[in-house]
Amino acid sequence: MPKHKKKRLGTRIDMTPMVDVAMLLLTFFMLTTQFKPPEDVDVIIPASHSEFKLPESHIMMVYVTKDGKIWLGVDSQGLMERLFGVQNKYRKSVEVDKNTLGNLLITARINDPKLRTVIKGDKNAPYGPMEDVMDVLVKAKITRFNLITDLDKGA
Repeated sequence: MPKHKKKRLGTRIDMTPMVDVAMLLLTFFMLTTQFKPPEDVDVIIPASHSEFKLPESHIMMVYVTKDGKIWLGVDSQGLMERLFGVQNKYRKSVEVDKNTLGNLLITARINDPKLRTVIKGDKNAPYGPMEDVMDVLVKAKITRFNLITDLDKGA
Protein backbone atom coordinates (compact mmCIF):
# COMPACT_ATOMS: atom_id res chain seq x y z
CA MET A 1 0.00 0.00 0.00
CA PRO A 2 1.67 3.16 -1.19
CA LYS A 3 1.78 6.20 1.07
CA HIS A 4 -0.12 9.20 -0.15
CA LYS A 5 1.41 12.52 0.64
CA LYS A 6 -0.97 15.18 1.78
CA LYS A 7 -1.21 18.11 -0.51
CA ARG A 8 0.73 21.03 0.92
CA LEU A 9 -1.33 24.10 1.70
CA GLY A 10 0.26 27.48 1.02
CA THR A 11 0.27 30.13 3.73
CA ARG A 12 -0.64 33.68 2.98
CA ILE A 13 0.45 36.48 5.31
CA ASP A 14 -1.65 39.62 5.30
CA MET A 15 0.73 42.61 5.15
CA THR A 16 -1.93 45.29 5.71
CA PRO A 17 -1.41 45.61 9.50
CA MET A 18 2.36 45.98 9.05
CA VAL A 19 1.88 48.78 6.51
CA ASP A 20 -0.58 50.48 8.88
CA VAL A 21 1.92 50.30 11.75
CA ALA A 22 4.72 51.65 9.53
CA MET A 23 2.57 54.60 8.45
CA LEU A 24 1.56 55.33 12.05
CA LEU A 25 5.21 55.29 13.16
CA LEU A 26 6.23 57.53 10.27
CA THR A 27 3.45 59.99 11.11
CA PHE A 28 4.34 59.93 14.81
CA PHE A 29 8.02 60.69 14.17
CA MET A 30 7.21 63.44 11.68
CA LEU A 31 4.83 65.16 14.10
CA THR A 32 7.04 64.88 17.20
CA THR A 33 10.33 65.95 15.64
CA GLN A 34 11.64 69.24 16.97
CA PHE A 35 13.61 71.34 14.55
CA LYS A 36 16.31 73.74 15.67
CA PRO A 37 14.58 77.07 16.32
CA PRO A 38 16.03 80.17 14.67
CA GLU A 39 18.46 82.08 16.87
CA ASP A 40 17.70 85.61 18.06
CA VAL A 41 21.27 86.71 17.37
CA ASP A 42 23.10 86.21 14.08
CA VAL A 43 26.73 85.45 14.94
CA ILE A 44 29.38 84.33 12.45
CA ILE A 45 31.93 82.37 14.47
CA PRO A 46 35.68 82.26 13.78
CA ALA A 47 37.57 79.11 12.77
CA SER A 48 39.85 77.03 14.99
CA HIS A 49 41.37 73.54 15.22
CA SER A 50 39.58 72.41 18.41
CA GLU A 51 37.10 69.53 18.25
CA PHE A 52 35.68 69.82 21.80
CA LYS A 53 31.97 68.96 21.87
CA LEU A 54 29.58 70.99 24.04
CA PRO A 55 26.93 69.30 26.17
CA GLU A 56 23.34 69.52 24.99
CA SER A 57 21.83 70.77 28.25
CA HIS A 58 22.68 73.12 31.14
CA ILE A 59 24.25 75.75 28.87
CA MET A 60 24.42 79.49 29.50
CA MET A 61 25.30 81.23 26.24
CA VAL A 62 26.82 84.72 26.05
CA TYR A 63 26.68 86.18 22.52
CA VAL A 64 28.78 89.09 21.26
CA THR A 65 27.55 90.46 17.93
CA LYS A 66 29.62 92.18 15.26
CA ASP A 67 28.37 95.58 16.43
CA GLY A 68 29.51 94.87 20.03
CA LYS A 69 26.13 94.12 21.61
CA ILE A 70 25.97 91.48 24.34
CA TRP A 71 23.17 88.91 24.53
CA LEU A 72 22.58 86.27 27.22
CA GLY A 73 20.59 83.07 26.87
CA VAL A 74 19.95 79.94 28.90
CA ASP A 75 18.61 76.65 27.53
CA SER A 76 16.00 76.28 30.32
CA GLN A 77 12.69 78.12 29.81
CA GLY A 78 12.07 78.26 33.56
CA LEU A 79 15.42 79.89 34.18
CA MET A 80 14.88 82.33 31.31
CA GLU A 81 11.60 83.33 32.97
CA ARG A 82 13.31 83.84 36.36
CA LEU A 83 16.10 85.92 34.82
CA PHE A 84 14.22 88.04 32.27
CA GLY A 85 10.51 87.78 33.11
CA VAL A 86 7.53 85.95 31.62
CA GLN A 87 7.61 87.88 28.34
CA ASN A 88 11.06 86.39 27.54
CA LYS A 89 10.36 82.82 28.68
CA TYR A 90 10.37 81.35 25.16
CA ARG A 91 13.17 83.45 23.72
CA LYS A 92 16.58 81.96 23.10
CA SER A 93 18.48 85.05 24.27
CA VAL A 94 17.97 88.60 25.48
CA GLU A 95 20.14 91.66 24.94
CA VAL A 96 21.85 92.73 28.18
CA ASP A 97 24.07 95.57 29.31
CA LYS A 98 27.61 94.75 30.45
CA ASN A 99 26.81 96.31 33.85
CA THR A 100 23.91 93.91 34.50
CA LEU A 101 25.61 90.88 32.94
CA GLY A 102 27.50 89.96 36.12
CA ASN A 103 24.39 89.87 38.32
CA LEU A 104 22.51 87.83 35.72
CA LEU A 105 25.37 85.32 35.47
CA ILE A 106 25.53 84.92 39.26
CA THR A 107 21.73 84.55 39.53
CA ALA A 108 21.71 81.93 36.78
CA ARG A 109 24.50 79.95 38.43
CA ILE A 110 22.72 80.08 41.81
CA ASN A 111 19.52 78.73 40.23
CA ASP A 112 21.34 76.01 38.28
CA PRO A 113 24.85 75.13 39.54
CA LYS A 114 25.37 72.72 36.61
CA LEU A 115 25.34 75.55 34.05
CA ARG A 116 28.30 75.62 31.67
CA THR A 117 29.21 79.06 30.39
CA VAL A 118 29.80 79.41 26.67
CA ILE A 119 30.83 82.53 24.73
CA LYS A 120 29.81 82.78 21.09
CA GLY A 121 31.45 85.84 19.58
CA ASP A 122 31.22 87.04 16.02
CA LYS A 123 34.53 86.88 14.16
CA ASN A 124 34.12 90.55 13.20
CA ALA A 125 33.23 91.67 16.74
CA PRO A 126 35.41 94.38 18.28
CA TYR A 127 37.84 93.23 20.93
CA GLY A 128 36.51 95.61 23.62
CA PRO A 129 33.14 93.92 24.26
CA MET A 130 34.81 90.48 24.27
CA GLU A 131 37.28 91.73 26.87
CA ASP A 132 34.41 93.22 28.89
CA VAL A 133 32.55 89.89 28.86
CA MET A 134 35.64 88.00 30.02
CA ASP A 135 36.26 90.58 32.79
CA VAL A 136 32.65 90.18 33.98
CA LEU A 137 33.09 86.39 33.99
CA VAL A 138 36.23 86.68 36.13
CA LYS A 139 34.51 89.09 38.55
CA ALA A 140 31.57 86.66 38.81
CA LYS A 141 34.12 83.92 39.63
CA ILE A 142 33.29 81.98 36.49
CA THR A 143 36.79 81.00 35.44
CA ARG A 144 35.85 78.03 33.25
CA PHE A 145 34.09 78.87 30.01
CA ASN A 146 34.19 77.77 26.39
CA LEU A 147 34.55 79.84 23.24
CA ILE A 148 32.56 78.51 20.29
CA THR A 149 34.46 78.37 17.04
CA ASP A 150 33.99 76.78 13.65
CA LEU A 151 36.19 73.75 12.95
CA ASP A 152 38.83 74.66 10.36
CA LYS A 153 39.05 71.61 8.09
CA GLY A 154 41.76 73.08 5.86
CA ALA A 155 44.64 72.69 8.32
